[in-house]
Amino acid sequence: MQIYLPIAELSVNIFMILAMGGAVGFLSGMFGVGGGFLMTPLLIFSGIPPAVAVASEANQVVAASMSGALYHWRKRAVDIKMGLVLLGGGVIGSFIGVWIFGLLKKLGQVDLLISLSYVVFLGTIGALMLIESLRVIRRAQKGERVGFKKPGQHNWIHGLPLKMRFKSSKLYISAIPPVLIGVAVGILAAIMGVGGGFIMVPAMIYLLRMPTNVVVGTSLFQIIFVTALVTVLHATENQTVDFVLAMLLLAGGVIGAQFGAKAGQRLKAEQLRALLAIMVLGVALRLALDLLIEPNDLFSITSIAAGQ
Repeated sequence: MQIYLPIAELSVNIFMILAMGGAVGFLSGMFGVGGGFLMTPLLIFSGIPPAVAVASEANQVVAASMSGALYHWRKRAVDIKMGLVLLGGGVIGSFIGVWIFGLLKKLGQVDLLISLSYVVFLGTIGALMLIESLRVIRRAQKGERVGFKKPGQHNWIHGLPLKMRFKSSKLYISAIPPVLIGVAVGILAAIMGVGGGFIMVPAMIYLLRMPTNVVVGTSLFQIIFVTALVTVLHATENQTVDFVLAMLLLAGGVIGAQFGAKAGQRLKAEQLRALLAIMVLGVALRLALDLLIEPNDLFSITSIAAGQ
């Protein structure tokens, strides 16, 4: 059954899109990630223009993040003050990212920017995650205890000025690092169509030393507003949001996430991280090959010129 996507200007199989949404939703529920960094490349592989894939996927991330944030809010695991500081940076980053996106779209280079961004970020993060997961698994097999720094321990970030007290996170740190993290996530959300949790969560844990129990909820709280802003900006400035596509992805994702959450409970944390890392590296490799391998059908103006 085919359905026409008005902004993407092509017809797709409705069941294929629902299945993709369900599959990524399953992985999101299993691994505890937003899934945008997997869905956008899959849409590109399916023939959806990268600009439309990015903007439409950002719309889906809003709903997914809101659902998760409400769950953590009920558990009192959201640091609203930290979320607002991150959001301040996220707003700035969103405008910067959408401006860069629109500029390169006019120059015809936005597709290259999106693909390169995914190759660099997914390749780097996937490699780091895999190395860390294998290290933990190997040490666990040897019976060694893996040591981690405790939340609240000081590092160079705690010596910066403009300090603020965040009671929910039990921190007294400079507002500069959270703002900069927010800016980076806002730019990524605009250019890559992701919530940015795969960057923000590690940064909050390892750089800001936030307690793990409030990290995910605080990240999702900020992501709601940043991705909503990105969606509006893309729709008004670049006209690249296909709401038909976004709704199909959302329907599949909501169903898949429920089954993924149940499946994820049967695997150990380090096994989940290793599987996710392998999957991330696979997507990055596929995108890199698409950039490097010469396509079968090359555009040429030779025959046109000869006929004139």
